[in-house]
Amino acid sequence: MAGDAGPTAPGDRVIHLASGNAHKAREMQRLADAAGLALRVVPARMPAVAEDTGTFVGNARKKARALRGSLPAGAWVMADDSGLCVDALGGAPGVESAYFAGPQGDAAANLRKLVAEMRVVPDGRRAAHFACVLLLIAPDGAEAVFEGRCDGTLRRDPAGGGGFGYDPVFVPDGHAATYAELAEDEKNRISHRGRAFAKFAAWWRDRTR
Repeated sequence: MAGDAGPTAPGDRVIHLASGNAHKAREMQRLADAAGLALRVVPARMPAVAEDTGTFVGNARKKARALRGSLPAGAWVMADDSGLCVDALGGAPGVESAYFAGPQGDAAANLRKLVAEMRVVPDGRRAAHFACVLLLIAPDGAEAVFEGRCDGTLRRDPAGGGGFGYDPVFVPDGHAATYAELAEDEKNRISHRGRAFAKFAAWWRDRTR
C-alpha cells in the first residue's frame, strides 16, 4: 500500500518508491526538486520481499515488481537497491549491506560490525565504494535501470551526525569529510544515489520533451 508524501501540485507526476525508508524517500525528493522535475516521490509500505538475487539490479527489480502488483494500474514505480562494497572484505557487505549484522540487526549494528571488521586493515587498504541501482517501471510495464557509484575510503571511527547507514565512516574521494559530515545538498550532488538519479533525471527530461 502506498504511503502519503503530502499533496501533489497540478501537473506533478507521482513516483511510488518501493521503500519504507524515510531517509531514502526524503533524499529522492530533494534530488527531484534540485533537478527541477515536477515529481512527487511517495514512499510505500512494502509487501515482504526476499532480497535474495545476489545483485543490486535483481533486488531492485524484485522490489519494484512487488510494489507494482499492489498499486492501481497506471502507477509509476521506482525501487532503489544500494550498498557499500569494501575492497578488503571482498566486496562485502555489498547487496547484504542492510543485513550485515544479521537479519535481526539494524543500521547501528551494521556500522559497529563494519568498524570492528576493518579495525586491523591498514590505511592503504581501506578503499570502498557505494553503489546504487534505481529501477523504474512505467505504467505500461517497461523497465529502465540507472546506476551510480561513488568511490572513497573508510575511516576507523564514525564521524558526523547526518546521513544514515554507513555514512559516518565513508569519506568520498576528493573530500576530507564523511558522507555524514557533508551538508545534505553536497552529499546528494556527489553520492551514488545522486549520480544514479541524475541519469534518471536526464532520461525523464528526454521522455517529456
